[in-house]
Amino acid sequence: VQIMMTSEVDRALNVKYDKTKETIFDKIISKKLPADIIFEDDKCMAFNDVNPQAPIHFLVIPKKRIATLDDSAESDKEVANNIVYVS
Repeated sequence: VQIMMTSEVDRALNVKYDKTKETIFDKIISKKLPADIIFEDDKCMAFNDVNPQAPIHFLVIPKKRIATLDDSAESDKEVANNIVYVS
């Protein structure tokens, strides 16, 4: 069975990135960049999107960097559950 992907999905799957380089999300978590934080605990942070596409538009991110699902561990289930709960 052949799966058709959009060019955007294809690009995302084939992107090469440096897992050691600090991301914008790392900078928000470390408070190096300002954000309108609406929730924070030891596992995740929620903040309003800087370019909202809906009347209510916020992001919930883990404080532990998990670049891809392939990088996740069994112990990250608790973090993922917390993100869903906060959302």
